[in-house]
Amino acid sequence: MRTSRTAHGRAMRPARAARDRPLARMGRRLAAAAGLVLLGLAPAAALDATARTPVPSGSYRSAREALRMGVRDYNAGDKEGAARALEYAADQGHALALWKLGRMYAEGDGVPHDDLKAFEFFSRIADDTTDEGPDAQNSGVVASAFTALGAYFLDGIKGTYVRPNPERAYDMFNYAASYFGDPNAQYNLGRLYLDGTGVDTDARQAARWFNLAAEKGHAPAQALLGQLLVNGQGVPAQRARGLMWLSMARDAAQGRKDDWIVALYEKTWASASEEDRAAAMAQASQTSAQVTGSARRRR
Repeated sequence: MRTSRTAHGRAMRPARAARDRPLARMGRRLAAAAGLVLLGLAPAAALDATARTPVPSGSYRSAREALRMGVRDYNAGDKEGAARALEYAADQGHALALWKLGRMYAEGDGVPHDDLKAFEFFSRIADDTTDEGPDAQNSGVVASAFTALGAYFLDGIKGTYVRPNPERAYDMFNYAASYFGDPNAQYNLGRLYLDGTGVDTDARQAARWFNLAAEKGHAPAQALLGQLLVNGQGVPAQRARGLMWLSMARDAAQGRKDDWIVALYEKTWASASEEDRAAAMAQASQTSAQVTGSARRRR
């Protein structure tokens, strides 16, 4: 029986391991931190076969065909059919199918909401990660899987073996942020440093990670970076530049989940001087073009 790499002990943090080995080699150790048998449970397959979506035998000629049909069915609104096809491709280890199923279960999108199933699909991607470079075909999927695992480790999954473990969350975010340059991971890593969760509080490190994500168009990172710059927290105060990032974050805010960004912008903007506001607007157009270009290159 194949033993999952997630059955092993806690991975060395990338920042330390980098001093001794190439960063690419960390993928294997960080995959171990995903932890399907995190608390001493016996090694097992990533998913309980009895809980899987039934897949008609012989329905697909290959994992690639199943993935293609799954995407087609999903886009056509047949999410039950999409889940069956994606399950077949996932059984063959297709990373994109594993990721799509993970997202569907995490969001309850056409399937029952089930965070544990989502966690286990993402963990299979982490387990199967090779030392391919960050520009490899599946790099975005792999980075997203590590980032999702970090979020699950941060809060745990109630009623399951996945317990809150901020240090493992740090490992997941740090790998996706450092090796793949994933903006969601960079933002989450910045939050850990800002809040002192799993690491010592370090506003300077938080600002560094927020800046990397902000330059890729990540609105929450832009908002928090702007706040740090306005207040001079962890970095020299740059009120105009901070207002600029807050303005860009406000413009990129989407829906109720980003109401806090709008509120933060309005409060900070209202207390700013006319001179700082004018300087912020002058900087915004040039920086906005750079951010847009960076976001396009990542697509």
